[in-house]
Amino acid sequence: MARLKRRLPRASEIARFVGPTFRRRTTDRWSRVRTVADFERLARRRTPRSVFGYVEGAAELELSRDRAVAAFRRVVFHPHVLRDVSAIDTATTILGRPAALPAVLGPTGFTRMMHAAGEPAVARAAGRAGIPYTLSTLATTSVERLADEARGTDRWFQLYVSKDRGRSLDLVARVGESGYTTLVLTVDVPVAGARHRDVYNGLTFPPTLSARTILGMVRKPRWLYDALTTEPLAFESLGAAKDVMGLINTVFDPSVTMADIEWLRSYWSGPIVVKGVQRIDDAKAVVSAGADAVAVSNHGGRQLDRAVTPLNLLPGVVDAIGDTAEVYLDGGVRAGADLAVAVAFGARAAFLGRPYLYALMAGGEPGVDHLLTLLRDDYVRTLKLLGVTSSSELNRDLVTLSTDA
Repeated sequence: MARLKRRLPRASEIARFVGPTFRRRTTDRWSRVRTVADFERLARRRTPRSVFGYVEGAAELELSRDRAVAAFRRVVFHPHVLRDVSAIDTATTILGRPAALPAVLGPTGFTRMMHAAGEPAVARAAGRAGIPYTLSTLATTSVERLADEARGTDRWFQLYVSKDRGRSLDLVARVGESGYTTLVLTVDVPVAGARHRDVYNGLTFPPTLSARTILGMVRKPRWLYDALTTEPLAFESLGAAKDVMGLINTVFDPSVTMADIEWLRSYWSGPIVVKGVQRIDDAKAVVSAGADAVAVSNHGGRQLDRAVTPLNLLPGVVDAIGDTAEVYLDGGVRAGADLAVAVAFGARAAFLGRPYLYALMAGGEPGVDHLLTLLRDDYVRTLKLLGVTSSSELNRDLVTLSTDA
C-alpha cells in the first residue's frame, strides 16, 4: 500500500479552517443561542437567584406551568407535501390591526428588576418585530414614559382592577391619553398565588440586602452594577412596596364580577381583552359582557396550581365563541412552532412572557431582538414544512394532540 505524501500547510489554508469559526465566535455573540432554553441558561448565569427564580417559578408545586409547556410536546403535525412554499406570508390581524406574526408580548411585572433596560427595551423590540407589547399594571416604567420611548409599537395595557375604582379609572384615562390601543383585563388574580420559591429565595421588591441576597448579587456583578447605577425600582402605577404578594392582596379587588366588564366598557372605547379565562362557560360569559377577545390562560401557572392547561382548553373555547370574539392562547409557548400550533388550533395569536424575560436577562434589548428573530424564523420554517404558505392556512387538519404523556 502506497504511503500518503505529506507537506506543511500554507497559512492561507489554515485560515480557511480556523478563521471563520474564530471570527464568528468573537463577532456574533448570539450565533450559538438558538432556543428559549439557551436564553434561559444565559439568564440563570447573569441574574441573582431570587430574580431568576421569580421569572422561572410558579405557584405551589409548579405543575400548571410544566403542563402548559409539556402540552406542546404532545402535538403531532400532519404536513402536506409537494406544495409550493417558496414564499411565506406570516402576517395576520389582531383586533383589526396588522401584525407581522400571530404573537403578542404579554404583560410581566417588575421588568426592570430583570434587566435595567426594562419595559422600554422589550416594547421597542416588539415594535421592530411588528407585534404588540402589553405593559403591566405592575410595571416599573410609567405609561407615559413607555409611550414616549416606544412610539412605533402597538401598545396594549394590562389592568388589574383596584379596590379604589377611582385609581383604576385614572390609570385607564392615562392609558387612553398616551395612545395605547387595547386594554387587557386580567381576571385570575382575586388573591395572590402561593409562590413558595419566592419566599425561599427571599424575594422582595426592590431586592433588599440580607446575607443571602448580598451573596447572590455579588456573584452577578453586571446585574449589580446596573441596579446600583440606574434609577431605583418602583411600581410606576401603584407606588412603593416591598411585599409584592401583600400588595396584590391589599390593593387588588377580589370582588370583581362580570358586571365590571360592562363598567369598564363605559370608560374605555377601544378593544378589551379578558385574560385568565379557564372555562368555556366563562369564555362565553365575558364575550356576552362586552369583551372583544378572550385569552385562555392560567397565568403562567403562577396563580392556581393544577389549573387547566391552556392548549387543551383552546379548541373548545374557539368552538364556543365562534366569530363573535378573537381567542388567544397564553401559556407554554417556547418556539415559533408552538405559535403555529396555537393558530392551527384556532387562536388568533399567542401571548409570550417568560421567553422574552429570559432573553432580556441574557442580553438586554439585543437579546429580545434575537429571540423575536428566532421566533419568526422558526415559524416560517414550520409553515414551509407543513406545506402551507400563510398564517391563514393553518387549521386543525394539520395538528392533533397525542395521548402519550
